[in-house]
Amino acid sequence: MKISRRGFLKISGAAVAAGGLGVNLDKVKAHAATTKITYSRETITICPYCAVGCGIIVHTRNGKVVYTEGDPDHPINQGSLCSKGSSLYQLSHRNENRLTKPLYRAPKSDKWEEKSWDWVLDRLAANIKKSRDESFQERNAKGQTVNRTMGLASVGSAAMDNEECYVYQKFLRSLGLVYIEHQARI
Repeated sequence: MKISRRGFLKISGAAVAAGGLGVNLDKVKAHAATTKITYSRETITICPYCAVGCGIIVHTRNGKVVYTEGDPDHPINQGSLCSKGSSLYQLSHRNENRLTKPLYRAPKSDKWEEKSWDWVLDRLAANIKKSRDESFQERNAKGQTVNRTMGLASVGSAAMDNEECYVYQKFLRSLGLVYIEHQARI
């Protein structure tokens, strides 16, 4: 069946006029819905991750964060946010599934043991010092002073903000690390 554009519009108009498409043109009473940002205070801020500087609107009520969203008026992100920026709301709320105590699994063990923070930090410091001492190079093959360790590497955490990354980078450089990476956008 061939139909022209004009014929299609005539048939469509007749169908709508007859109510054949289920279009109801009766008046409807509107109901205003309350949202989670109703009666909240808006504060404009900058996302702390990855140094791009995306704008975020934080909605607070009674001193607590109730919602975060991208700032549509911000020239960098124009309202869009990456996965980290979108999850910024979760930083202000405690998750019952989050681990609060260190767990340790001994070599060749299939069980996790709960340990104290002091034990974990002492163990980490001892392992870092041992690896650094075993692989430290004061001079390279040309005799130049390099003061580096080739036995340690670091991949930074995607959950760190700019200030934490800066301090972490300074710490790693003070140990003499050469292999340093960071995945800010994960």
